[in-house]
Amino acid sequence: MQEKIKKLIKGALKDLKITDVEFIVEHPEDLKNGDYSTNVAMAGAKKIKTNPKELAEKIVAKLQLAQSAISEIKEITVAGAGFINFHLSRKFFAHSIEGIVNTGENIGQNGTLKDQKIMIEFTDPNPFKPFHIGHLMTNAIGESIARILEHSGAEVTRANYQGDVGLHVAKAIYMLLENPKEYLVRNESTSRQAIFIGKAYAAGSEAYENDPGAKAKIDEINKKIYSKSDEQINETYDWGFKVTMDAFQDLYEMLGTEFDFYFLESQMALVGKDIVLANVGKAAGPDGKGTIFEESDGAIVFKAEKHDPKLHTRVFITSQGLPTYETKELGLTEQKFEKAPDLDLSIIVTANEQMDYMRVVTKAVSLISPEHASKMKHISHGMMRFTAGKMSSRKGNVITGESLLNDVRDSILEKMTDREFSIVDQEKIAADVAVSAIKYSILKQSTGGDIIYDFESSISSEGDSGPYLQYSHARAKSILEKAAKENILPDPHAFPEEIFEVEKLLYKFPEIVLRSAKEYEPHYIANYLIEIARAFNSFYGNNLIVDKKDESSGYKIALTYAFSFVMKTGLHLLGIKAPDKM
Repeated sequence: MQEKIKKLIKGALKDLKITDVEFIVEHPEDLKNGDYSTNVAMAGAKKIKTNPKELAEKIVAKLQLAQSAISEIKEITVAGAGFINFHLSRKFFAHSIEGIVNTGENIGQNGTLKDQKIMIEFTDPNPFKPFHIGHLMTNAIGESIARILEHSGAEVTRANYQGDVGLHVAKAIYMLLENPKEYLVRNESTSRQAIFIGKAYAAGSEAYENDPGAKAKIDEINKKIYSKSDEQINETYDWGFKVTMDAFQDLYEMLGTEFDFYFLESQMALVGKDIVLANVGKAAGPDGKGTIFEESDGAIVFKAEKHDPKLHTRVFITSQGLPTYETKELGLTEQKFEKAPDLDLSIIVTANEQMDYMRVVTKAVSLISPEHASKMKHISHGMMRFTAGKMSSRKGNVITGESLLNDVRDSILEKMTDREFSIVDQEKIAADVAVSAIKYSILKQSTGGDIIYDFESSISSEGDSGPYLQYSHARAKSILEKAAKENILPDPHAFPEEIFEVEKLLYKFPEIVLRSAKEYEPHYIANYLIEIARAFNSFYGNNLIVDKKDESSGYKIALTYAFSFVMKTGLHLLGIKAPDKM
């Protein structure tokens, strides 16, 4: 429809002998101002130096002569200083409802990324450390973007990068060996064992900072982890690695993510180190700005500022011969393209604070493998803050991603005590609602900024929340179940004269998906879903939908089906499940 209106406007401008005018056609914020609006009169008036409102009237006169060519347009009006508003016809909205009902849960699919192969790396928790809030954020954002790109026709693979070696592992193992009765718990659930490993890491970190003796032992353990020269350390490492990876997997299942590739830091370090050593002293391409890597005080560095004044020097191999994070990222990049040699795009979702060193890595890649650098994209996110300041879990511990999920789930379970569900169903629904509460809080705003998480608001079944969206979908399903019992079938042709607000929003869903895919921004979908949920609940509150005496009841059922399809599909694209009952 947007393209049809643009074509109509271009025809009117041609009739008025006005050329080369850049204008936009968009949805007005207020539905009272029509379904589409254009600034063409303001843009044209500026070019030919005339009054915008007068030009708008002339354009509308021409548009009305050609209006019959587009039967979906009911009325064209001038508003304000010269905006031209288009009001769509009753038949247009009825036709759009019919289209959504026929399309079902495939609504919003498009082929803009057909044949594109995309790998997206996200979540990236480290074994032997807790799954923290930042991992929840990157998981929510990464999984949603992956689903949106798939809905747009791309073949998407999901990758996870695990820090399986490093000082953090040595700190945890030191405390597991030093105080096994307190931290090395083997006869508990995977989640409980992982929690104690996380506590061992925290205690080991404190000891490393404050106890010189402990620091020396941890440094020694770190060397032995790399060399695999100590049987007790190896056994503890193997157990701790499996426990924490299994615990992460349980969380991925709850969050709705399945990874295709797991890359390990220990392996990437070797690959990256070989790449760096092979490029020491090597000319940095045709720009003539010196070498790629060079020696400096016994270390190997990349002086990125030579190639981009906004960047800075970073160490890639230390004076002790150890590869840094940058080198491991270099190895990871090359391994991704080796595992999937026909990749069209490699996306990394990471926190804002990691972007500086990622830019340096990308510049190094551009000099070593320019064909790979051109296919790399970084998406960064902010931090999660809490309305109550620094927040601890309900059990008094420093909050982690897992404890937040558990706290939200437990709180929802407490509110479900009077519901007619089995214990198993209650726990399943509570887990799904907990995920929606957290994911929606993360995804409802653009990815780059920090978010403020409000525990109580996030689990509310009314207002701006994930559970509100789920309740709206469950309400629609309940209506459809009742209609089926009453044998009232959906009939998109039995429309009343009134156009409901929710109809004026539902047809926009494919546009929203397309924009989210182009900009890698799930918040457009999240905000849209809240808007249609409110409109549907208003429609529900003001109309008797299931009514055999009402000739338009079949249409209202069709509209309810359309809403349920759009809501379920939209929630899926956010990585949120849509329970039929709540």
